[in-house]
Amino acid sequence: MTQPRAQGALDLAVKQRGARSAIDRLRSQGAMKTLFPRSRDMVQAIMINTSGGLTGGDHLTVDARAGAGAGLSLTTQAAERAYRSASGFARMESTLTVEAGASLFWLPQELILFEGAALRRRLTCDLAADARLLLVEPVVFGRAAMGETLRDVQFDDHIAVRREGVPLYHDAVRLTGDVMAGLQRAAIAGGAGAMASLVYVAPDAEAFMPKLRALMPETGGASLMGPDILLARLVAADSYEMRRHLVPMLDALSQDTLPTSWRL
Repeated sequence: MTQPRAQGALDLAVKQRGARSAIDRLRSQGAMKTLFPRSRDMVQAIMINTSGGLTGGDHLTVDARAGAGAGLSLTTQAAERAYRSASGFARMESTLTVEAGASLFWLPQELILFEGAALRRRLTCDLAADARLLLVEPVVFGRAAMGETLRDVQFDDHIAVRREGVPLYHDAVRLTGDVMAGLQRAAIAGGAGAMASLVYVAPDAEAFMPKLRALMPETGGASLMGPDILLARLVAADSYEMRRHLVPMLDALSQDTLPTSWRL
């Protein structure tokens, strides 16, 4: 008998209301729920996958829009987990739109891959000419403290950021089979068990470079694709070491508005 699979969708838009941002549209269904803690200027949304994790056949979608002049920050309640799949891929598809003069922070906590996971993930972001974006995607390859190793995993991950239809950033990661063997290679991860990719698009991106480089571990790097486009990536031995460097970086770039769930 075919087991029922988790389906969930979030459709969220915010707008500018006076000097603050407010919810303009909200629709959630299935396994996707959302909490809205009080915040200062931006709307802060905490996304919750009530199914408790992802496995083959699950499908989650997020459509988030920051309207003109508004601010939206999205995070997750805890780390997302991709568990062993008996059949097929789990899918996560997120579409972000940031309109003129708006800001959007995409700050999910770690994705943890478990042995046997099969996950296909897509994230696309469309920016107006003067929109601001802070985006991070942390991934953990098994829990080191639990002695977990990944010998049979399928992970297909794509991130695309466009501004006015012009590509700014395109990152694709495809890992199959014995992931641990691949991560041992110096040209891939040098034995690291966690990785984070970061994109910051804002007029002050260049000014943040010295501070970000000072916060980076030796296994990380940051560069400018332009005066307003900052890219960074770091690898670390495990989730703890990654967070030790990543949280101060996100604090700086978010101007100390990193969601509380990151510190629990």
